[in-house]
Amino acid sequence: MTPTLRILPLGGLGEIGKNMTVVEYDGRIVVIDTGVRFPTAEMHGIDLVVPDFTYLAERSDAIEAVVITHGHEDHLGALPWILRELGAGAVPVVYGRRLTVAMAQSKLDEHHLDTPVKRLEPGATVQAGPFEIELVHMTHSIPDAAAVALSTPLGTVLFTGDYRFDQTPVDGKPADISRLSRFGDEGLLALCGDSTNADRAGFALSESDVGPKLHEVFAACEGRIIITSFASNIHRVQQVIDAADKLGRKVALLGRSMVKNVKIGRDLGHIKVPKGMLVEPRAIEQARDAELVIITTGSQGEPLAALRRMAYREHRQVKLRAGDTVVFSATPIPGNERAINDTVDRLFQIGCDVITARDAAIHASGHGHREEIKLMLNLTRPRYLLPVHGDHKRIRLHAELAQAVGIASENIFRGDNGLPLDIDADGARFGERVRAGMVFVDGIELGDLTEAALRDRRELSSDGIMFVVATISAQDGKTLADHEILLRGIPLADEDEDSFAGLVREAVEDSLDRAADHDIHEVELIQKTLHDDLAEFVYKRLRRRPMILPVVVEV
Repeated sequence: MTPTLRILPLGGLGEIGKNMTVVEYDGRIVVIDTGVRFPTAEMHGIDLVVPDFTYLAERSDAIEAVVITHGHEDHLGALPWILRELGAGAVPVVYGRRLTVAMAQSKLDEHHLDTPVKRLEPGATVQAGPFEIELVHMTHSIPDAAAVALSTPLGTVLFTGDYRFDQTPVDGKPADISRLSRFGDEGLLALCGDSTNADRAGFALSESDVGPKLHEVFAACEGRIIITSFASNIHRVQQVIDAADKLGRKVALLGRSMVKNVKIGRDLGHIKVPKGMLVEPRAIEQARDAELVIITTGSQGEPLAALRRMAYREHRQVKLRAGDTVVFSATPIPGNERAINDTVDRLFQIGCDVITARDAAIHASGHGHREEIKLMLNLTRPRYLLPVHGDHKRIRLHAELAQAVGIASENIFRGDNGLPLDIDADGARFGERVRAGMVFVDGIELGDLTEAALRDRRELSSDGIMFVVATISAQDGKTLADHEILLRGIPLADEDEDSFAGLVREAVEDSLDRAADHDIHEVELIQKTLHDDLAEFVYKRLRRRPMILPVVVEV
């Protein structure tokens, strides 16, 4: 009997980001992508969100390889965290194309990990257990993007990765349409296709159209130009450098990831910078405004990114001022709109001019629009389709496009993270749901931070915290010392803090008396009574629910 082929998304479905899929056949596993997602505003103190890879950890001895489609954080960023948690030797090898390998190796070096990272280019194949792995050249907003074909005795599964059919790419290398077509001719078992722009009509703008628009925008600016884009958008950085060079401006790079990725891009020949053009960050304020372009991180309003710190007057090297023009050469990732709007508003407050993709064609999406998705479906003609890389709206729209080009509805599977698609000789069906979700990176640690912990952080940020220390007699429960009250971050409106603390002390005394009247003597029960009584008192007084931490000391 032929074994079952399992396609298990652990991230990237029902969301934008943290893309990760486990492919399992005959007890062996290949992992496609290991991405991160950036935290939402409600995830206080969280730095990154990675997929819950418990399923993978429980089968770590079955892993044959990890394959990364391209170097964007939502496909690569979780790699060091996952490798570290799985342990040395759990992943025998990581595959990717040239730039992807360089970016992955840089991350592993930072984390002092020695998992082998090997280059695999289109046209070559490698065997990984029962899987034959092949990469197919695709165009995206970063060089060396690839689709991944996994061939098994049951058939071939194609993961498109992020793609678009750009016929005039900056590097002159369009997607390998002929290879995609051959998959269709050979009989493709399943397609896992990018759904990101399933809600956008037509074809995506070519990246090569962005360069002239950037030059046009720059030419109209008299002062400094600060432009922000994704640090991994190597082609965009090159076009910014080209536009600056034509106008006689120098360029400064800000943001750790921007500096690192530009260095990698220069080392590999993807970015060319004229000699003497770069300005060190410490020399930015000495450069003439009309002769400077600053390329920076922060296009998504990330709290620690350079542009956000400039907007909030917290950046050491750059002090924004009226006359500066800030150019957003990116569009918001769904969920980041609020953070970006906050940053833009602060820039206007400073007096900067702000130009976004709504004002000029200074950004081209790296994801194909509806006509490109239909083209992918018609080229590959899969038997089964699993739309991936999108929220539920976009996954549904992708499924509707597939039906429109002739794929039977019963062969289209609108999935979810943790819901495996099982394929065997009898057909395809969803299997039993497995654990999937989010794991948080808090500082430098990876931990299963609970929703309760996040709720506590939200409460602290909104209503503050109250510490109460009550010292009582172990014999009769009477108060032996003044109650200590410490308030932090509690909005008191018109209340005076000392007066309010006095009222809290009275409420503490009343609560302790009530506990004694009800013959409550155990410290844990006294603390619970104190918590509940104080929570009721504070809410009635302030209409707030601060975190209340009572401590009862018996002497």
